Amino acid sequence: MIVGLTGTFVQTWFFMLAMWLLNQPEKGSVLFYVAFGIGFVCEMIPNYLFSNWYTFGTRPDWKNAGGFLFARAVNLAIQFALLPFMLRLLPTWREDYLSLAVIFFAGIINYLILLLFFKKPKNENIQS
Repeated sequence: MIVGLTGTFVQTWFFMLAMWLLNQPEKGSVLFYVAFGIGFVCEMIPNYLFSNWYTFGTRPDWKNAGGFLFARAVNLAIQFALLPFMLRLLPTWREDYLSLAVIFFAGIINYLILLLFFKKPKNENIQS
């Protein structure tokens, strides 16, 4: 949960920073989604490392990196599909609150996919 919340915080912070740097583009505009994508990409590196070390107790390797990228692609597709729907459904909500709700939902799906790729090796101590 801590890794997921950290990733959500990092993504939301970079999204809000990008929104500010892009002069607060209108909801649903191309620049709005650019800002959202920037937050998503900036969150990937710490999320991958923390997922290995803390969530699954594994070491980074090619198999879990590929699984991580697959899960993140699904996560991004969910976010890009769900965010416009939520913006239309709840037009009076602030976009940063809506993005946070979408990020949280997609994060749960992401975790479930990662369970398939991050398996702790038998009899290996990652501290050594």
